Amino acid sequence: MRKLHNFLKNLPVSRKLMAALFVLLITIIVISNLAFITASYWITLQSMASKGLRTLGNLYATPTLSHQLLNSTDTANEALGQMVNYMPLRGAAIYGTDGMLLAEFPHKDAPDFPKNIALLDNWMTSQFGTNYITDLESDDGQFGRLVLLASNKLPIAFFIGISSASLGILVLSILLWLILAKQIRGHISNPIKELETLALRVTREENYALRVIPHSRDEIGQLSTAFNTMLSRIEAREQLLKTARDEAEALATEMRETNVQLVKEMQVRNKVEKKLTSFQSYLNNIINSMPSALIAVDKELYVTQWNQEATSISGSSLEEAVDQPLFLAFPHLKPYMEQLKLCIESNQIEKVEKVSWIQEGLVRHYALTFYPLVGENVHGGVIRIDDITERLNLQELMVQSEKMLSVGGLAAGMAHEINNPLGAILHNTQNIRRRLSVNLSKNKEIALQAKISLQEVNKYLEMREIPQLLDAINQAGSRASKIVTHMLAFSRRSKRQFTPANLADIIRQTLEIAKNDLQLGDAQDIKNIVIKLDLNETLVKIPIVVNEIEQVLFNLLKNASQAILMRTNPSETGLIQIRLLKRQQWAVIEVEDNGIGMTEITAKRIFEPFFTTKEVGKGTGLGLFVSYFIITNNHKGELSVQSKVGRGTCFCIKLPINNTSGRN
Repeated sequence: MRKLHNFLKNLPVSRKLMAALFVLLITIIVISNLAFITASYWITLQSMASKGLRTLGNLYATPTLSHQLLNSTDTANEALGQMVNYMPLRGAAIYGTDGMLLAEFPHKDAPDFPKNIALLDNWMTSQFGTNYITDLESDDGQFGRLVLLASNKLPIAFFIGISSASLGILVLSILLWLILAKQIRGHISNPIKELETLALRVTREENYALRVIPHSRDEIGQLSTAFNTMLSRIEAREQLLKTARDEAEALATEMRETNVQLVKEMQVRNKVEKKLTSFQSYLNNIINSMPSALIAVDKELYVTQWNQEATSISGSSLEEAVDQPLFLAFPHLKPYMEQLKLCIESNQIEKVEKVSWIQEGLVRHYALTFYPLVGENVHGGVIRIDDITERLNLQELMVQSEKMLSVGGLAAGMAHEINNPLGAILHNTQNIRRRLSVNLSKNKEIALQAKISLQEVNKYLEMREIPQLLDAINQAGSRASKIVTHMLAFSRRSKRQFTPANLADIIRQTLEIAKNDLQLGDAQDIKNIVIKLDLNETLVKIPIVVNEIEQVLFNLLKNASQAILMRTNPSETGLIQIRLLKRQQWAVIEVEDNGIGMTEITAKRIFEPFFTTKEVGKGTGLGLFVSYFIITNNHKGELSVQSKVGRGTCFCIKLPINNTSGRN
């Protein structure tokens, strides 16, 4: 089927038309003949056969003959045998008065009739042909049946006649087809073939001067005229193309020369771009490597440049910041927008000496500098943000150290001057007690000479509470003596023994001492303070003076517990957290409490000698001063404090892991 389809598809148009016409004629003839034969056949069956069967049935249904047929089987068979030569008859049967088959058509091609007449109706529906049934009356008035079935075969003569007529029609149709094919070939096929031949020649030779000769004014003639017009236009365009080709060749030669020059220029430009890109990358690396945050903005205060440090401080990445308003990219700079605008408009540098922002929970200090940015097609500003936290801390530390050194020198001088009158006070207090004693003979002798009683004198003194006053003088003198002793101890460098020690063990040991020392506060209240430890057990041993570090830790624990107990309305359980960790070259000890805290002014003065916030008689103001000197002067470390009122205080001790000063 596919081969036939491809064959028909590739046939010329003329042959396709003739083939289609031939198939159409054959189809019409075949359908016409079939319709004619079928109609003739059914007309014959429905008219002639039915009439013949009715005539034959009426003949046998006469009373005289019907009596004989029903009374004798032989007579019935003989009567049916006489019907064999009747052409339209295909089969016949006689049923008796009892409904049973009595005789049937003796022809060999006759169908087998049912034995019982009750089955006759169903049997007739399976037989294709005309039938006729009539009643046969017997002698006693009962009835039998005669069944006649017509033949469904077409008579030979009728078939021959129809076939001859169909053959004649076919011959005439073929002659008509040949005539039409000749006309189609002359008026359609040949002009199309000429047009096809010319088109192939034009394609092969590329000769657009050829023309086809129109033979008519029909569609094919119009197609030939259109084809000639197309060839004329193509010929004209070919001439134009030839002219344009010559011009293009000249232009191409010029373009090749230009391209060579452009290639050279592009190579130079690529080299320049690579150098510029490399230089830009170099500048970006320099800007990103700077410790200061650098931000460039245009005159509308939109970000145009953003380095890595600016990302660290603001939290906004380069992609998020560029082309965004400055106050959105860096919200901390929003209060300084007017100052930045003034810098750009006045072309003068503006500075902000100190601003404080919270970074990762810690307060950091920064210095802001605004520079005008002026150049060719450039107008804006540059912001430099310097982290001055460490510098301020160092300045405060230097001021504190200088203050401590000066106070230390002053303390050394004062200690010598105070010691002598203190010694005299304590010595004279002791002498007064001895001279009032009733057990010394010298006192008794002087009392007799003065004619007074020592018992009465002592009774008077006790009534006036003179011994209590003497005890108070002695205690105050002893306390002052201790202060002087501490001042002398920390004003001169004594010989201390540095030994490698485990800070975690020292913290636990000091904590046990602090828990058992009632000077921390009321013992009952101390039990309600929770102490949490977070100690780095893997920290190496570092050289320290053990008793001095214990003294510092003891002072910090005492201050922390007192700060907790001083809360008026505590909202949470008292908590002291002690942490031991390593930060670079430092061993860090943090003692944090949730006590009353302190103001910023108090925190700056906390390490000054004799400075205390406690009531008179409850603190000397030397505990943190001594601790500061032990850490900074004796151990070359750092001691700092962070505190907020109502939220607590955190003291941070930094000890160098490799302390070379303690190895001498």
